[in-house]
Amino acid sequence: MISAYTGTQVRTAEEPLLADGLGDVLMQRAAHGLATAVVHELTARGTRLNGARVVVLAGKGNNGGDGLYAGAFLAGRGMRTTAVLTGDAAHPAGLAAFERAGGRVHRLTDAARPELVAETARADVVIDAVLGTGAKGGLRGSAAGLVEAVSDADRRGVVVACDLPSGVDADTGEASAPVLPADVTVTFGGAKAGLLADPGADYAGRVLVVPIGIEEHLPQAPLRRLEDADLAHLLPRPQRRAQKYSRGVLGVVAGSEDYPGAAVLACRGALAAGVGMVRYLGPSSVADLVRQSCPEVVCSTGSVADNRVQTWLVGSGMGPQDHEQLARARDAIDSGLPVVADAGALPALPDTLAPHVVLTPHAGELASLFQRLGGGEDREAVEAATLGAVRQAAARTGATVLLKGATTLVAAPSGSTFSQADGTPWLATAGSGDVLAGVIGALLAQAGPDGGRFSAVGAGADARWAALAALGAALHGRAGRAASEAVFGGPIAAGGIADALPEVWGKVSMLSNYGARKRNSHSQPLR
Repeated sequence: MISAYTGTQVRTAEEPLLADGLGDVLMQRAAHGLATAVVHELTARGTRLNGARVVVLAGKGNNGGDGLYAGAFLAGRGMRTTAVLTGDAAHPAGLAAFERAGGRVHRLTDAARPELVAETARADVVIDAVLGTGAKGGLRGSAAGLVEAVSDADRRGVVVACDLPSGVDADTGEASAPVLPADVTVTFGGAKAGLLADPGADYAGRVLVVPIGIEEHLPQAPLRRLEDADLAHLLPRPQRRAQKYSRGVLGVVAGSEDYPGAAVLACRGALAAGVGMVRYLGPSSVADLVRQSCPEVVCSTGSVADNRVQTWLVGSGMGPQDHEQLARARDAIDSGLPVVADAGALPALPDTLAPHVVLTPHAGELASLFQRLGGGEDREAVEAATLGAVRQAAARTGATVLLKGATTLVAAPSGSTFSQADGTPWLATAGSGDVLAGVIGALLAQAGPDGGRFSAVGAGADARWAALAALGAALHGRAGRAASEAVFGGPIAAGGIADALPEVWGKVSMLSNYGARKRNSHSQPLR
């Protein structure tokens, strides 16, 4: 699991070591990790190290010091290093080390900027070490002009951000232009929350975490990302004597005369995610289409109360004119069972909900929800601060909220948040969200007792629903990626996501099976 922290939490974790006089040691560890990452990037690209050109954009604080020390290490490997000092000062010890190693130093001025832009654009590596975790707001003055010009230039090399791209807020992921997009961000001690949330993730590239010795002092992470082992641990597995009812029954209230396919895709997503049975409630014409497409689904025109299920999925493909379906959606909420509420159901829900209700809006739908609750946020505001928006939505409604996007965020009302970015841009296609709703509904229906599954990923009582939603987002993303890879990276339709899901599930499950075999490898065989 990747754990991500605020800048304040990381700086607080550093304080015991700083009090012991280990500040320079921390900086040297960070700089060595940064330099090592640069070497790996150049090697992976087939660039010869000796003579490679490195430009360090160095601010005046500790972030600049990390970059200058890293530049000194790289100069020792035979690289031609240049530092561009963007402020009126520089970290004294870092600058001295850089110059001792033979690095060239330029101070940024308006007159020198065109030449420095050209040199930076020609470099094999650009290290962005201008602003660190303590910075608020973006680049200003000459530094902003330099970065803007470099961003627009025809660059040849790799950009490596030191701790985080300058202009990205470490806590929220909000970005203040201009920001130099990084190919790799090397971050120290622990990932920063802003690197795992959009728009910050747009600029971060791959994120590498370098341990520097503060890790034992870090608190519980407010933001987490599930990785392979976590997904394998959370996957539900039927017991030997399971039957379809014990494996979970999902009720689906979705689709309409205008959008009948949404019901089909939601049901296909649920069936692909291992639920024991799917019951569909909706218009007879939609039910006929569901029967033809998914003969495993049991269709009914009855009420919510007439159907025994463990979880409800409501809202996909429904509009404000679908009064009977919306009434069923409200009845599902009133049932007290877990509910996945998608798309068209969101405007019809009560203002106050519970953690076992999982809302799955995109940015526009979340903005509409905020406006219904009396807020002024529009879609642009949500997209500019996704982490704050999803947490605010969960706190306001009391529900678990999944905000769909390139980086999907899931927040519990307590503030505990998951971030998943497992997919491909090809997932941005009609019906993809319907499949996702079905997957999450199936996982909630199979939730069962904790059994250690949720506590193992740091999910408390209300965050278990967030963990399951994050699991669903990860599986959905990986299925989309697998479907695209099957056509050599080409486009996919929503149905292809559902088709690819069982194989993705199986591959993730194999990780857990391997772990179990490993744990039992020393046991005595039966005789």
